[in-house]
Amino acid sequence: MNHLMSPLIVRAADAPAIKPAVELGTPLLLTIAAVGIAVLLVMIIRFKIQAFVALLTVSILVAVAAQIPLKDVFTVVANGVGSTMGKVALLIALGAVLGRMIEVSGGVQSLAAHFTEKLGARRVAVALTAVGFLVAIPVFFEVGVIVLVPIVYAFAKIARVHPVKFGLPMAGIMLSIHVAVPPHPGIVAGASVFGADIGLITLISLAICVPLGFLSYWVASIMNRKDYELLPGVKAQVEEFGSDSLVKVGHDGPGAAAIAPPRPGLIIFLIAAPIVQILLGTLGTLTLTKDNPWYGLAAFVGNPFFALLVAVALSFFLLAVRRNWSLKETGEIFEGALPPIASILMVVAAGGVFGEVLRTSGIGAALSQTLDHLGLPIIALGFVISLALRAAQGSATVAIVTTTGLLTSAVAEGGYTPAQIAVIVIAIGFGALGLSHVTDAGFWTVIRYYGLTVSDGLKTWTVLTTILGLAGFALTFVAWILVGGLGV
Repeated sequence: MNHLMSPLIVRAADAPAIKPAVELGTPLLLTIAAVGIAVLLVMIIRFKIQAFVALLTVSILVAVAAQIPLKDVFTVVANGVGSTMGKVALLIALGAVLGRMIEVSGGVQSLAAHFTEKLGARRVAVALTAVGFLVAIPVFFEVGVIVLVPIVYAFAKIARVHPVKFGLPMAGIMLSIHVAVPPHPGIVAGASVFGADIGLITLISLAICVPLGFLSYWVASIMNRKDYELLPGVKAQVEEFGSDSLVKVGHDGPGAAAIAPPRPGLIIFLIAAPIVQILLGTLGTLTLTKDNPWYGLAAFVGNPFFALLVAVALSFFLLAVRRNWSLKETGEIFEGALPPIASILMVVAAGGVFGEVLRTSGIGAALSQTLDHLGLPIIALGFVISLALRAAQGSATVAIVTTTGLLTSAVAEGGYTPAQIAVIVIAIGFGALGLSHVTDAGFWTVIRYYGLTVSDGLKTWTVLTTILGLAGFALTFVAWILVGGLGV
């Protein structure tokens, strides 16, 4: 085996770097990139082609158009998949498992009941916004909205109001966290493309999302002064809910033997544990020199993979074992968390391919040079490109990975510090927050479960997400100033 493998390893190591057969000029390269993105959007929006297939197809077409040798095209594709998935696949999978454990255990309902009791019935919207903030960290946006719907319906029936009055501010902060805070796929993928520090991104983005939570509540309260039409189907569902359904005792499917939801303190601990672990490790690596013997321990403990693995292990003992779930039931819960993220992983992988093609073809370098001549701040450019892509094709993940792919060379050659790169990634994430409308699956989730018409959804949800996106970018720009971005 060694005699067979050694020549292959040596040959791979000595293989020349892949580059275009013909060096094209900057205008032609940028035209290829623009046409590629236009084709991508047409495929996704007009022809409803799945984002993974569309991204992969466009990546191959761009590679061929940019004169990358045909024999090397799929090597570039494989490199893009490997470099991206090696960094994000485990994070996304572990985050999904943790979120699924919390969801199935009834922990979400427990948090809602706790915050409502502490804040009082008159502050239900505040309580649900706080719950949404915590739940959104480990749970995907659409899942979090759906899981919290019974609680929103119950309160809406008790107060005799439209569900949107309680659900709108909660959903707003949940989407804000989804686009900006790891371990969610878009921001993790963007960080991997730029080689950004996940711990720094978590620290900065969480600090920004706290005031966004207050803003989401305030803006939604103004919007909710108006009465909205409640669709008949949702009205019937709201009537089925009462105060007794506020806290679910047990649930269907795996783990149904659970007697009562876990205590809210336990759920808060499970959500906070990986965040604290990552932040402690990050602070350790920032304050210790690399030759310090404790530096390696800090890097190991603060690694996001390890932090989420520890959190999943804690959830196994604190939720499954203590609540007498069988190993079979727990295994089914773990497995049930993975199928929903398969398409997300594929989109992230295809986004990595697109970024690798842009880098190898020289398009990224051409864009970087063009930006230097225009004098546009890269943080503003990233936000605008991400916002435009988000509005055009709907997916926040696709918007983030495409934007980071376009700006990879600009960031790599810009001489930015780790903190500045982290802020750039966050700005791109908040670009993917605004203009959520009919092209976005999250838009349909919100209006479907809250009983809004499309027109009312555009007046409320689309406006709210755009305000939050702009505010998130404004706060990110403040962070950019604090990390010395203006002096670059």
